[in-house]
Amino acid sequence: MLGSAKWRALGFVLLVLLACASADHAFADDEDPSAPLTFGILPIGGPAESLEAWRPMLDDLQKSLGRPVRSVSVTTYEGIAQAISEQRVDIAFLSGRLALDAVTRQNMRTIAQLTRTDGSKGYYAVLLAADGSRIRTLDQMLTHPGRWTFARGESLSVSGYLVPETQLFAARGLDSDTFFAHVHVDNHQNNALAVANGEVDVATNNTADLERFRQHFPEQYARLRIIWKSSLIPHAVIVVRNDLPPSLRDRIATFITSYGKGGNGAREQANLKLIHDISGFAPANDDELVPFANIEYSLEKRRASSAQWVSEAARQARLRKIEADHDRLVAQLHGK
Repeated sequence: MLGSAKWRALGFVLLVLLACASADHAFADDEDPSAPLTFGILPIGGPAESLEAWRPMLDDLQKSLGRPVRSVSVTTYEGIAQAISEQRVDIAFLSGRLALDAVTRQNMRTIAQLTRTDGSKGYYAVLLAADGSRIRTLDQMLTHPGRWTFARGESLSVSGYLVPETQLFAARGLDSDTFFAHVHVDNHQNNALAVANGEVDVATNNTADLERFRQHFPEQYARLRIIWKSSLIPHAVIVVRNDLPPSLRDRIATFITSYGKGGNGAREQANLKLIHDISGFAPANDDELVPFANIEYSLEKRRASSAQWVSEAARQARLRKIEADHDRLVAQLHGK
């Protein structure tokens, strides 16, 4: 048993610890306003092109916040994911799968979702073949396993890998990495060029990036044909770090969701059009990421169902775990 003096000493230590915690919190709220924020950009086309496209809007954000806003764009999905995990990014524009990881594993939250000029709610993953190739239809491709060459996106790419793998290949009990004679991994622009130039037989892409590809490479675009199209994929989102002061997070969200809609609307809309022909950003929360959690769930479930197992009991145990993990993830996104 501790004596009364020792209890008093322990209580004093706890009070000191609580005071320190409160001081740390106050320090975060009083963060140096001259400290730069870093905006991470999922590259569209190349990193330099993405940085140039976003810079006018980020310059306006810098003026609005009264503090420097740096930007970083990388060549790969893994690169931006690593920058986020190392806490080198405060705000980021991400596709759904990357945003899902940022929110559930890297202490970030969704504040806005891209809106397109045409009013669309999302975009579609597609499979491309060359207009004059031997592959005229999807069935022609599927009936010849081991014959074709394939270009796809990275494993974290929603339209470049996850959706085609789930809806097209896994749905038929196939794995794209073993179905094709050769698989090449690159970004959407380079994959489309590879098909148009006859370097590969088929490639994944998406309708939004194809619009930009048509503007930059009209001759190559004319040589492409879509042989498969997915269901609708929700647009990309903007996430911010949870450990930014709440007032700063609110100012960032207000700026982004009102950009292009105020007194400087015409100039700001021109800046938005530079990014990806977008009309702006709508307020959003983590609920917007549930469709991407469902994509992961479907892919994992189909893979588990078609894999070889030592017993049916082992298969069912894996399926139950996938189900439970998915339920927990969805509950987290709903804030439960």
